[in-house]
Amino acid sequence: MKTAETTRGTGSDGPRKRVLCVLCGLPAAGKSTFARALAHRLRQEQGWAVGVVAYDDVMPDAFLAGERARPAPSQWKLLRQELLKYLEYFLMAVINGCQMSVPPSRTEAMWEDFITCLKDQDLIFSAAYEAQSCYLLTKTAVSRPLFLVLDDNFYYQSMRYEVNQLARKYSLGFCQLFLDCPLETCLQRNSQRPQALPPETIHLMGRKLEKPNPEKNAWEHNSLTIPSPACGSEASLEVTDLLLTALENPVKYAEDNMEQKETDRIICSTNILHKADQTLRRIVSQTMKGAKDEQVLPHNLKLLAEELNKLKAEFLEDLKQGNKKYLCFQQTIDISDVISFFHYEKDNIVRKYFSKQH
Repeated sequence: MKTAETTRGTGSDGPRKRVLCVLCGLPAAGKSTFARALAHRLRQEQGWAVGVVAYDDVMPDAFLAGERARPAPSQWKLLRQELLKYLEYFLMAVINGCQMSVPPSRTEAMWEDFITCLKDQDLIFSAAYEAQSCYLLTKTAVSRPLFLVLDDNFYYQSMRYEVNQLARKYSLGFCQLFLDCPLETCLQRNSQRPQALPPETIHLMGRKLEKPNPEKNAWEHNSLTIPSPACGSEASLEVTDLLLTALENPVKYAEDNMEQKETDRIICSTNILHKADQTLRRIVSQTMKGAKDEQVLPHNLKLLAEELNKLKAEFLEDLKQGNKKYLCFQQTIDISDVISFFHYEKDNIVRKYFSKQH
């Protein structure tokens, strides 16, 4: 491993090195504060170019039309993937040493917030070319090692894996920092925020949270769990070591073995279908029990059961056939996504019969 001194500033020869870092944890775990301090330290001590992309700053107003409405899980997933596409446009400009293109299809408010984010961190600037706006890279972005921090909850493993795949596509370094903060502390901090999340949202995310698991997933081997709020100097040294390791060991792009890939896809689809069937049956059963506890009338109980079983059948058919009625299919879909989408649609049905959701 190279030392900090050999990777500092603009003095290193050869191709410029770049790292994508996932910063994950519960809401109010201290991620944004940690990211700002880390970015300042890396700029000052390492001389790196650093960009922190905080999803809360880039995404929140892109889907709201005057109301504090929460998007459907499928819509939220599409917006997350769109933001990764913006990041890819920036990376292509950095790698090729050219101006940054504007995606032909984009959510205008989110794109503008993304551009502002990069400008504020001295990574791009605007210019006029043939009466059209374009975005040029700053000297900082192209002359130094580049470290990009994606600051979000990333509570599902599948969310983090998408970032890993982007790093793999362009042979970038990849690492993960997980801020491990007690649920009670997150709830207390959240309550003091001007725009606090509903406590049940944080409770739900805490139950769904899939922490980085390097022993199980080889692609997560460059991961570090940091206790929050106790992030001391020892943690700072560990973080620096992890980032240097990622910088010097980019994820290698491997040519796809199409036959093996198709075999894996069939096995994965079969396993997911089986797990989804069991899980959705359990959710329907628990929901019906909750309806009985709420003393929903027998006639309405029958209607509720019919709607829930129809929804379950449609979800399983989506999975089996690769349809897009409920599920937003990419190359892969995680069982946690299926459950999340099902809960969203199920809750819409339940509201018609009783207020308490299960």
